[in-house]
Amino acid sequence: MCDQDHFEQDREKFEALGLVTRKQFGVMLGAGVAMLLPQVANAVTVTESDVTIKTPDGNCDAYFVHPATGTAPGVLIWPDIFGLRPAFRQMGKRLAESGYSVLVVNPFYRAQKAPTAEKGAATPIQSVMPLAQGLNEGTHMTDSKAFIAWLDTQASVAKNRKMGTQGYCMGGPMAFRAAAAMPDRVGAVASFHGGGLVSGDAPNSPHNQAAKTKANFLIAIAANDDQQRPNEKTVLKETFEKAKLSAEIEVYKGAHGWCPPDSGVYMEGEAEKAWGRLLNLYGKL
Repeated sequence: MCDQDHFEQDREKFEALGLVTRKQFGVMLGAGVAMLLPQVANAVTVTESDVTIKTPDGNCDAYFVHPATGTAPGVLIWPDIFGLRPAFRQMGKRLAESGYSVLVVNPFYRAQKAPTAEKGAATPIQSVMPLAQGLNEGTHMTDSKAFIAWLDTQASVAKNRKMGTQGYCMGGPMAFRAAAAMPDRVGAVASFHGGGLVSGDAPNSPHNQAAKTKANFLIAIAANDDQQRPNEKTVLKETFEKAKLSAEIEVYKGAHGWCPPDSGVYMEGEAEKAWGRLLNLYGKL
């Protein structure tokens, strides 16, 4: 599930430190988040559109953006609990401008079309938690197969190169399971402040799916998540060593939710560090 139980407290803490005020946060949301993301050097021209993807459980609304010419590796992005929204559209577009064909999905399509969080990342957790609770390992696997299959039908996606997938918050486990569901297509997995990557010793715990994959991993852990579960990074390291898979596992200075630019705990320096590591990971596709 999503590790957001301390999100509101983190936001208040960052406000107290003077890193962001609620008024500034509101202004950022109202003005749009594009101004918050550094521009891509030598950005390629991209084509963007809203798309609908048929799955066994219905029709998923999503955002697809890719270089305007040629083909590029496909990337599947799983948003955090606040869902598909302007911040993730901007993140997807920025990645496409770096040379990838990017699909950002609405994971809650079974219940509601995007936007699913009325105030974006400022939406109270309690109001969106029921949406997250409606998803499970089965839906993660089913959706992964449908989304990756859809990407492979797109002319802009390079079929001769593996795909990447990245998830934020609750999207971290989804990215792990996407790689397990489609091991021959997914070659890189990134989790940013992922929640629930280690769910005990259960066979269906996301970390125990790693052995089913053929991917390189990037796992960026939030500082306060690490404080609450200091042994998780050790379990992850041992898991990947046993599976003989490459995994970069690091605890970042940011609090849970530091990557999306509309987050109340957004930390640009650490977000840019994580973005740079993501591009390094995808550069191996």
